[in-house]
Amino acid sequence: MLNIKIFGIVQGVGFRPFVKNLADAQKIFGTVANRGSYVEIFAQASEEALKKFLDALQTKNPPRSAILKVDVKDLPDKNFSDFKIIDSTHEAGDIFVSPDIAVCEKCKEELFDKNNRRYLHPFINCTACGPRLTILKNMPYDRERTSMSDFPMCAACAEEYFNPASRRFDAQPVCCNDCGPEVYLIGNGELGIGNWDAIKHVRKILAGGGIVAIKGIGGFHLACNAKNFSAVQRLRDSKTRPTKPFAVMFKDVAAVERECFLSEAEKIFLDSPQKPIVLLQKKIGSIAQNVAPDINKLGVMLPYTPLHLLIFDFPDDIKNFPDALIMTSGNPSGVPITIDDDDALKNFDYCDAILSHDRKILLRADDSVMDFIDDKPSMIRRSRGYAPLPIFFDGNKKISVLALGGELKNTFCLAKNNLLYASPYIGDVSDLRTVEVLESSIERMKNLLEINPEVVACDLHPRYQTTKLAEKISSALDVPLIKIQHHYAHILSCLAENNFHGEVIGVAFDGTGYGLDGTIWGGEFFLCDTKNFERAASIKPFTQAGGDKSSREGWRIAVALMKDFELAKKLKLASVAELNGQKFLLEKNINCVTSTSVGRIFDAVAAILDICKVSTYEGEAAMKLQAAAERSDKNFRADFLTTEEIFNEVLTRRLDGENIFDLARFFHESLAEMTAAIVEDLSRESKIKTVALSGGVFQNSLLSSLTFDKLRRRGLKVLRHELIPPNDGGICIGQALHVVKLKIGG
Repeated sequence: MLNIKIFGIVQGVGFRPFVKNLADAQKIFGTVANRGSYVEIFAQASEEALKKFLDALQTKNPPRSAILKVDVKDLPDKNFSDFKIIDSTHEAGDIFVSPDIAVCEKCKEELFDKNNRRYLHPFINCTACGPRLTILKNMPYDRERTSMSDFPMCAACAEEYFNPASRRFDAQPVCCNDCGPEVYLIGNGELGIGNWDAIKHVRKILAGGGIVAIKGIGGFHLACNAKNFSAVQRLRDSKTRPTKPFAVMFKDVAAVERECFLSEAEKIFLDSPQKPIVLLQKKIGSIAQNVAPDINKLGVMLPYTPLHLLIFDFPDDIKNFPDALIMTSGNPSGVPITIDDDDALKNFDYCDAILSHDRKILLRADDSVMDFIDDKPSMIRRSRGYAPLPIFFDGNKKISVLALGGELKNTFCLAKNNLLYASPYIGDVSDLRTVEVLESSIERMKNLLEINPEVVACDLHPRYQTTKLAEKISSALDVPLIKIQHHYAHILSCLAENNFHGEVIGVAFDGTGYGLDGTIWGGEFFLCDTKNFERAASIKPFTQAGGDKSSREGWRIAVALMKDFELAKKLKLASVAELNGQKFLLEKNINCVTSTSVGRIFDAVAAILDICKVSTYEGEAAMKLQAAAERSDKNFRADFLTTEEIFNEVLTRRLDGENIFDLARFFHESLAEMTAAIVEDLSRESKIKTVALSGGVFQNSLLSSLTFDKLRRRGLKVLRHELIPPNDGGICIGQALHVVKLKIGG
């Protein structure tokens, strides 16, 4: 007899039913059970049968499962007479929680089959699809430990749930129209309109140009017709979101291909079980121009819940329902995504309808966002569908860590043994409401993953809310607090994703980070490994005046770099009063800091090219500058210039009347050449041949592609991000990695 322990994503994906059916087919006797951190199998048969069984477990496993480790032991035979799924028990150990999974093809077919008892059921699911993380209270993953415990199964669902031959055998969220959650409308005097009538009402509003809030798996979305300029503009005005791009949910792949260019690699991820938002090159099509103004890409996703499918395709009398809907996170600016009815009523009073449901969301999960660089994925926001799948980093010290990440795009990380678990996206932690969500999310994830931190880690910045929260938590737990430099954490996150243990030249470019010398860093070159770093170089420091405004108003950086106020007036970078005020700050050294931020250099160049002088959302100037560069058909032979020289060259050519698209391209080419040249010099001196690129600036697919190419041509190995964001959404992983590699806690 064999005792088999299987570790990985083996809960919530139909693994026990798969084992049971496989055992019955191969005449194996024994048991299978969840043990919290793994699935345990006792298998009794002939040696040959057991060998085939063990092989099939690892080669024919369910498509949504992921086997990470298999332990096998020989034991004396027992008196088994059949094979059974037995009750779960809980054993300590590594825990792997399945993310939420998009609706599968078989459930789609049943959803629109008039002869199926789940016809038009908004919560249809099976072992291969449906909610997981967002409904889970604790492990092991059984119905009574999910928010589906509020919905007792009807006799028909129970029969499927306990039937090994059923596709819903042991599927924890199983339900139907008779026993499952229900959708309903709230607000605007519509309380009481539920189920199919509610869906038909929402479709009528969307088709008529209205705005609707819709509760999904991980929170509410705000939806309107993506082809209706007026509807989109009304949503912008209501949400106070002047120009930031909206994501669009298309009915199907055919609709996407009509509006966007779609490569095979992009299509695989777009239509994967994770169903992330994918940034695609736009065509000239029917999507309203104000959906993603002045940029070349559109954030695109496909329906991933049964409710989404019904909104697009419900069999009613509405003709020509739009096949593209804005589907943006439902939250006030700076606050995490809304998950319950009370907050929805307060936050979405401008909506024409609010469509909710009574299945509780226990953990928020925004949509994941992904770009592609050189036909490889580049994660922008890692959340639904991916979190909390862990990152593996071999050889870590056996210590449990909580790392709180940064202030913007916050995620936190819980680490244990060789596993680094990054949370779903939290958001910008400048608002106290977000801090409260961060605290509650940490507690839920700690309980779910059974991790009790022995060390807390955070950013070095003394005024970050995450730093203050880290100090509070470490004090309450009476454990050490380790503060880690922001850009070093960026590089460490890249090493973690690539499971790289050696020395690297780390290049960290972003908008801002607290430097060891008290200045603002953001254009850094490190010699480092997982334990130590040396700041070997940086871009040329410059003065950043104007406090927080300088991070939003690129013209202020441009003025500081130009050092010529008459020229700034000539270019009309700002009003005369604003320019005089900036001149006063710079001359008197008031509200000024020294900066090496590459992100701010992007802002300054965008300002002098009249592409974007004031950003209404983070990264706007850089995104528009990239879009402008991509409109140029020139390839420049870039020479080595410092960032100051690059800026001055762009300025001179701008004054000479050169095309702004060509100048935007020149800027990207020159910055990539400067980066590669500095790295080459550092490599020659240090003998290090591996480069790690991280930081929000490397979300720029044009700059990243140019830099990758120039580094590789110099014979260097380049580590880059794919499924962990290079922006601040990934630094919690770097913070955690640093702690587990240090001799902390004895």
